[in-house]
Amino acid sequence: MQFDFLIVGAGFTGLVLAERLSNELGAKCLVVERRGHLGGNAYDEYDDHGVLIHKYGPHYFRTDQPAIVDYLGRFTQWRPVNYQILSWTKSRYWRFPINLNTYEQLIGRSATEAEFQAHLARVRVPIAAPANSEEVIVSQVGWELYELFFKGYTQKQWNRSAAELDASVCGRIPIRTNRDDGYLREKFQALPAAGYTRMFERLLAACANTMVLFNADYREVRRHVTFRKLIYSGAIDEFYDYRAGVLPYRSLRFEAEHFTAAQLVDRAPVAGRPGFWQPALQVNYPNEFDYTRIVETKHITGQTCDGTTIMREYPLAYVPGGEAYYPVPQAAAQRQYQAYREMSAADPDTYFAGRLATYRYYNMDQVVAAALDLAGQIKLDWQGGQRRRSA
Repeated sequence: MQFDFLIVGAGFTGLVLAERLSNELGAKCLVVERRGHLGGNAYDEYDDHGVLIHKYGPHYFRTDQPAIVDYLGRFTQWRPVNYQILSWTKSRYWRFPINLNTYEQLIGRSATEAEFQAHLARVRVPIAAPANSEEVIVSQVGWELYELFFKGYTQKQWNRSAAELDASVCGRIPIRTNRDDGYLREKFQALPAAGYTRMFERLLAACANTMVLFNADYREVRRHVTFRKLIYSGAIDEFYDYRAGVLPYRSLRFEAEHFTAAQLVDRAPVAGRPGFWQPALQVNYPNEFDYTRIVETKHITGQTCDGTTIMREYPLAYVPGGEAYYPVPQAAAQRQYQAYREMSAADPDTYFAGRLATYRYYNMDQVVAAALDLAGQIKLDWQGGQRRRSA
């Protein structure tokens, strides 16, 4: 069979590109996905108890880009969401990210914003240009709050101290002196109303001239089809057979546990309302627990059901060929990636797109924006090629 584009991966990147290229260029696309479903890590599903869960960890959609909302809004209605996060340490739940409420818990009494600001002015470490994640946080809140909420969590998540990680890692988390304990900064915060998977199904349905193969290895598939260009969204070092070494990633393991309505009765005082296991969508564990967080998606999906399901998230070492969830954000890793970037620049028949192929930590809206930008670039390349063939 003959295709214009062989697209590796049926996540945000692959499906957005398939939709744009098939509809704007009339291109024939083959999408190859090694898993058995659409959506990549953003895939959600109903578990055996009928609870809608995020199988590969929570995906909190947010953006300040109206164009991204408009584009995805063609395939979904939106459910506005308040992503609330708590932190469990020293045998209690703390308000998080750090804000005036957190400070009041720390000192055990009411306080004003001016008092909290004065406290931070006393304890913060004067660092004009923080060079790593540890310096980012201590330069804002000092050592006590850093050690309470960031030090252990970061060590578990990345198997590296915050001092070894790029400043952007912890710098993504807001620090506030008012009572705003919203986890995210972006103005638009919502979930696809019917779930991510339904949105991906509608996105695929909007693709013209597109086929999808599930549970397939693109290296095997490409031996049996012809195509003009390859679009790759997997790990770039795997694509090049680790020619410049294995890039550092972190992997994850997820452990789901379901609770019936009867089991939740005793949890009501903890959760604050019946039908839930914990008092917030996400609780961080920056301490001796093996897992980094527990997520209860029922808090944000709006689903009404008797029971609930929680998901414990355990960070793991990455094994080449396994599931690479996060590129490690540190300077040494970026230097190693440059060797692969140079290889990709010399490969005119392959486009590299997405978090793993470009070795960047992207939020979902950034992934979509990058895919739309790449579609525009490919359109120019395509039209230029058409003109050259006609000349």
